[in-house]
Amino acid sequence: MGYEFDHLFVCTAVGAPEAEHLITFGLTEGASNVHPGQGTANRRFFFHNAMLELLWVHDAAEAQSEPVGRTQLWERWSGWNSKASPFGICVRPADPRSTDVPFPAWEYRPPYLRDSLVIYVGEDTPIAEPLWFYMDVVRRADSQQVEKRQPLTHPIGFPEVTGVRLTSLSVQPLSGVAQTVLRSGVVSVRPGSEHLLEVMFDGSRHWRSADFRPFLPLVFH
Repeated sequence: MGYEFDHLFVCTAVGAPEAEHLITFGLTEGASNVHPGQGTANRRFFFHNAMLELLWVHDAAEAQSEPVGRTQLWERWSGWNSKASPFGICVRPADPRSTDVPFPAWEYRPPYLRDSLVIYVGEDTPIAEPLWFYMDVVRRADSQQVEKRQPLTHPIGFPEVTGVRLTSLSVQPLSGVAQTVLRSGVVSVRPGSEHLLEVMFDGSRHWRSADFRPFLPLVFH
């Protein structure tokens, strides 16, 4: 496989008070970020190989400006369309030496990143699907230098993400980008009546689940 799962975001209320449910469950929160020029901010939880980001819009004008508006982050967060997916899924190269973008994409250069960094956003994907994107500069969280490493140990355990399953509301065939990601095995999809992401840890060997609905459209296995 040429690439692997890096992180996902879920749109939340301002300030992501939903994070407290994850903390109570037994996750350790990492550092948060504000994205100047993009109009968003986040709270984050890190695992050895992946990251979970709770994302909200704090500046509507920035979020709808160019080129940010093309990402449809505002539409995903504001909930103007109940069919809009509140998720984003990022993949990274499995081999750090790889420079091949795995699907048709446009180059997004957000104002908060230095000019040399690019986020490749999947082309021609409906808003009912997650924002699919690729970053060739990101790496496993546990590969960072120790002094720069985010907290990776959680009271509940859960060292690594071993699978992600998306429930899709779309009645149309999945986009070419989505099909490419599915063929890779990074994410699986099933049809359903609500937006939902299921995240598997430890290969789901213990058959235990934690359902964070209605606060977050997330289930952990």
